[in-house]
Amino acid sequence: MNAPRPLHTVEPASASRGTSTLDLGLRIVEFLAHQEGAAPLSMIAANLSASKATVHRHLQTLVRHGFVRRAGEKGSYQAGMKLLVLGEASRRTFGVVPTARDELTELGRVTGQAASVAAIVDGELVVLDMVQGHSVVEFGTRPGTRLGIHASALGKIWLAFGAQAVPERLWTEPLKPWTSSTITDHATLKRAVNLTKTKGWAIAPNETIIGINTIAAPIFNHRSELVAALGITGSIQFIEPTPKPDLVSAVVAAADRITRRLKTGN
Repeated sequence: MNAPRPLHTVEPASASRGTSTLDLGLRIVEFLAHQEGAAPLSMIAANLSASKATVHRHLQTLVRHGFVRRAGEKGSYQAGMKLLVLGEASRRTFGVVPTARDELTELGRVTGQAASVAAIVDGELVVLDMVQGHSVVEFGTRPGTRLGIHASALGKIWLAFGAQAVPERLWTEPLKPWTSSTITDHATLKRAVNLTKTKGWAIAPNETIIGINTIAAPIFNHRSELVAALGITGSIQFIEPTPKPDLVSAVVAAADRITRRLKTGN
């Protein structure tokens, strides 16, 4: 899939942000939530620039409340089940997720590719829901994964149809080169966005991961406002740089059906 960010690290607390108990506790939770495995106490403390004793006290409180759990007997910790429960509950506040779920599942079944829904949340492109396809490649992207707005087909949909939600700095700051094929020139990106507006769908072959492509289409609400982008992602062998019309049609049709449901409530 459009590549997730590298393993997450949390910046040390600054004077402006504060070093309160709540601040450190939240940063511990955030750090653990982005680790692929258990993290030892020493690693957590080092990444947060805090003493092991202080971090240990916070961890014990978080363990008691279910936000963190101990992993093994070597002083390592992982995100707890309560984070999963709360994450699932909060995802439901994005109305498009339950509405799109059946279509997402069916799109993955029909195309055989991984299908996902993404939206701009707090200025970042975030995967809200995803189902794996039937190909031999399984993507590491999961709900909550942040994607490059300029380097993904889902992001191009937002640039084309929901530009008001995209941070203005995208057009002034350097564009990150995820691969050698990533668009890093603002003028070229604007041309790609205009093409997306004309076609009504977007692609991003090799732009985030070499050998991977995505087809994406917009989902609108009853006010005709963009609320999400729907896409399928797979090997360039199956989703070619000039994708097969049936794949494009499947994505666009699924997005249109979700839009109709959001507009009519049915």
